[in-house]
Amino acid sequence: MVPRYSRPEMTAIWSPEARYRIWFEIEALAAEAMGQLGTIPAEAARTIREKGAPRAAAISAADIARIDEIERETRHDVIAFLTWMAEGIGEDARFMHQGLTSSDVLDTCLSVQLARAADLLIAELDRLLAALKRRAEEHKYTPTVGRSHGIHAEPTTFGLKLAGHYAEFIRNRARLVAARDEIATCAISGAVGTFAAVDPRVEAFVAEKLGLAVEPVSTQVIPRDRHAAFFCTLAVIASGIERLATEVRHLQRSEVREAEEYFHPGQKGSSAMPHKRNPVLSENLTGLARIVRGYALPALENVALWHERDISHSSVERVIGPDATITLDFALARLTGMIDKLTVYPERMTANLESLGGVVHSQKVLLALTQAGLSREGAYRAVQRAAMATWTALGTPDSRSFRDNLLADAEVAGKLDAAALDQAIDPQRDFRHVETIFARVFAAG
Repeated sequence: MVPRYSRPEMTAIWSPEARYRIWFEIEALAAEAMGQLGTIPAEAARTIREKGAPRAAAISAADIARIDEIERETRHDVIAFLTWMAEGIGEDARFMHQGLTSSDVLDTCLSVQLARAADLLIAELDRLLAALKRRAEEHKYTPTVGRSHGIHAEPTTFGLKLAGHYAEFIRNRARLVAARDEIATCAISGAVGTFAAVDPRVEAFVAEKLGLAVEPVSTQVIPRDRHAAFFCTLAVIASGIERLATEVRHLQRSEVREAEEYFHPGQKGSSAMPHKRNPVLSENLTGLARIVRGYALPALENVALWHERDISHSSVERVIGPDATITLDFALARLTGMIDKLTVYPERMTANLESLGGVVHSQKVLLALTQAGLSREGAYRAVQRAAMATWTALGTPDSRSFRDNLLADAEVAGKLDAAALDQAIDPQRDFRHVETIFARVFAAG
C-alpha cells in the first residue's frame, strides 16, 4: 500500500524482515519438535535456534539483498531463505525443513501475519466504538430529521443515528474476531498434506507455540475458504465505514449543514474557492472502502485451487494481504478521528426538522384520526391533503403550517380538536423509547 494510507505498526507486519523472522521461527520450532522426537539430533535443533535466532533478529537490508540474490538463481523464495540461514548456521542447517514443504512455512506464516493484523484491526475498532458511544450519548436527545429516499420522513435524534452505526460496528467486531479465529491455523503436514515425512506431533508443537490451531486436513496448503471468509469480513467492515462516511458527506452538504468534519486552523478547502469546507475525510474513506471491498473477490477466486495445490493464489495474497489490512487499518483510524472531532450543529438540525412546516408529524395524525373513527383510507387522504397544501405553499405568502392546514380541513376538524391535534403531534412522542433503544445497543458496554 502507498505510504500515504499506511500506518507503521500494520505495515511492519508485512515487511520482509517480519516475514523472514516468522519463517525462521516456524523452521526452528519444527526442528525443536523433531529434536524432542528423535527425528533429528537434539543438538542440531539447539544449534539452529542459537545461531539462527540472532541472525533472523538482526536481519538487515543487506541480508535481504543477499536472499534476493540467491532467489534470482534458485527461482524459489523458501530455498533462498534456507540457503541464507545455512550460511550463518553452518553444517547443522541441513536438519532444517526436514519433511516440510514450502507451503508449510508460507501458509503458517500468512496465518500468523493475518492474525496479528486482525489484532490491530480489532483494537482500532474498539477505539472507533468508544468514539461512537461517546458522541451518541452526547446527542442522545438532539432532535434531527430522519430521511428515507433522501426526503424528510419523521423526527429522530442524532444520537440514535450514531447508535445505529455503533451497533453495526459491534457486529463487525464480532465478525472479525470469528474471522481471526478461523484464519489462525497451522499446517506442517508435508507434501500433499499426508504427514508422510513429518510427524503430526511436530505440527501440534509448532501450532501451540505460535498460538495457532492445527489445520484438521491440509492438502499441502491451508484451504482458502478460510482466507476468503477473512477478506470478505474486511470488505463488510469497509462497507460499514462507507455507510457512516456517506452519512457525514450528506449532512455536510451546503443545503443541509447539520454536521461537518472538523476544519483545522490553516486548512484550505479549495485551491480556487477560499470559502470551501469540503468533506474530504469522508470522501477519502469512501474511496478506501472501495479498495478493501475489491480484494474480497480475488480471495473468493483463490478457493478453487487445482487438486492438492497450485500457486495461483500466491501472487494474489502477496498483494491483498498487506493492502487490504493496511488500508482498513488506516481507514478505521481516520474514521475514529473524524467522529471524535465531528462538528455538530443542533440548531441547524432543528431548523431543517421544522423547515417543511410540520409535515414530518403526518403519521401521528394519521393514527390519531383512525383511532378517532375515520377509516384508514379516509384518514390518509385527509392528512395527505393537508401535507401537500403545506408542502406546495412553502416560502410563499400563502404558506401555512401543517397544523393550521389540518385544523382548516373540515374532515379532520370533525374528528380532532386543536388540543387533540397538538397532543398527537407533540414532538416528545417521537423520543419516548430512545432510552430503550440505547439500552439495547449499549447494554454490553
